[in-house]
Amino acid sequence: INVPRRFVWRRVKEFAPDLIHVVNPVVLGPFGLSYARLLRVPTVASFHTDLAGYVKFYGAGFMAPAIWSYLRSLHNQADVNLCPSTTIRGELQRQGFRRVRWWKRGIDTDLFTPGERIADVRNRLTGGNPDDFLVINVGRQAPEKRLDLLRDAIFPERNVRLALIGDGPGHQVLQKQFAGTPTVMTGYMRGQELVDAYRAADAFIFPSTTETFGLVALEAMACRLPVIAARTGGVLDTVIDGYNGLYYNPDQPQEIRPLVQRLRDNPALRNELAENALNHARSRSWRATMDQLVDYYHSAIRVFRLSHNHELHGAPI
Repeated sequence: INVPRRFVWRRVKEFAPDLIHVVNPVVLGPFGLSYARLLRVPTVASFHTDLAGYVKFYGAGFMAPAIWSYLRSLHNQADVNLCPSTTIRGELQRQGFRRVRWWKRGIDTDLFTPGERIADVRNRLTGGNPDDFLVINVGRQAPEKRLDLLRDAIFPERNVRLALIGDGPGHQVLQKQFAGTPTVMTGYMRGQELVDAYRAADAFIFPSTTETFGLVALEAMACRLPVIAARTGGVLDTVIDGYNGLYYNPDQPQEIRPLVQRLRDNPALRNELAENALNHARSRSWRATMDQLVDYYHSAIRVFRLSHNHELHGAPI
């Protein structure tokens, strides 16, 4: 959690921004909103983490209404609010958030690309069984990611291997839960090492139900992987059932195994979904994402000028 420090206000004043963008305002973000009021500049706030959804996985679901109330009070101070998916946009609007816009997320389409499968990587991720069907998951390992469901949902299944890539507070618990199964846990990866892991796999599995977007699913698609995902949350803007991936009912994890079997036993379907996944991901570049963000910045400036009926103190951006 980012916390405010004394030098931050001094740095902000010296920089003299024309606009302040606060990301996931919880602790530091409220100070950003206050700085914007003091400097009389417009604000954009962006929502990326479903805190109210997370707390139920930690036995604190009763806190969700208070969390929504707190976040709503912060976000509604902004001239424009951004969120990463249409599903989250709808939820924010139901929770009383105002001026909510969909900011499409992007990835590094120069880094995440299809490429040659490296035999050593494939061998490592399959535990020395490279001819088996390899399903991978990438991301933070914590209770809200629901990775524990994959054990009974996938295994026992013949000729199927699972690789869990990432780290987090649930890592050691998952190691114990998946002991004795054909699962490899690699720890944290990034950059080319992560790209090579995607390329080594046959499919990507995404069981989380609390994602505001699910960036790793898009990364996997850019590396030409079909996605099996829970039909909920931000991934609904990325995965199209039967076109670039397959959905299962998030309340019925037993539906996962037949989908894995289907992809394993039908190379033609797997290839079709993978090619469509790649084509979709190529349209979601960082450049497209940032161009849209700049447009939203201009929108926030217009909203601010209309609501305050005066010009910004600095040069327009």
